[in-house]
Amino acid sequence: MWARASAGVVPGFFLVTAVIGLVDWLLPGPWQSALVPSVLAFCPLWVGVICASLQFAGGRQAWLWLGALAGTGLLLLHALQTLDWVR
Repeated sequence: MWARASAGVVPGFFLVTAVIGLVDWLLPGPWQSALVPSVLAFCPLWVGVICASLQFAGGRQAWLWLGALAGTGLLLLHALQTLDWVR
């Protein structure tokens, strides 16, 4: 159980950060206008990811899936910034 929960805490944090960053950057208008709602939505989403991580069959699967999703999300954010598609 602790392996699954820690997978929800550590990679889940980065996954939620990437998702919120993508939503902020992809919404029309400046990203600063979505900052407050994003900060308010962060904790409930993170708790949801932690709870969802407990549904995995094992800790290794939870770490692999959440780590891969978080890495993909952060790479996508980096690619959007590098290609200058977002400001």
